[in-house]
Amino acid sequence: MSYGAAAALQSAVFQSLTSAPALAGVAVYDAVPPSPAGTFVLVGPEEVRDAGDKSGAGAEHLVQISVISDGTGFLAAKTIAAAISDRLLGAALVLARGRLVSLHFLRARARRIDEGEVRRIDLIFRARIEL
Repeated sequence: MSYGAAAALQSAVFQSLTSAPALAGVAVYDAVPPSPAGTFVLVGPEEVRDAGDKSGAGAEHLVQISVISDGTGFLAAKTIAAAISDRLLGAALVLARGRLVSLHFLRARARRIDEGEVRRIDLIFRARIEL
């Protein structure tokens, strides 16, 4: 198993999201901004498991991408989450290290945080990488 492609995967996901026309005007970060306000996307935590086999080394990455919004209701956040899902499903991301074999949506969770003032949608994608 190797964690070697983690940075390459994050960079490719970040690049794909920041260049998506459907996400124009939506800020994408890899850390919560100092004064979070409005609506933004956060490329965040991941879990990695060994996915090597007799053909070679590999890893399975469970990547979380969050939509965080202080807007009223969930509609705007869900629209952005759908655009993220549409952008990444089946995407042929080119990695600086390793080769992306597949990228699939696994699950999502929408909830209120900060005493109901902020909406958060966490999308989990499964990426299989050969090293």
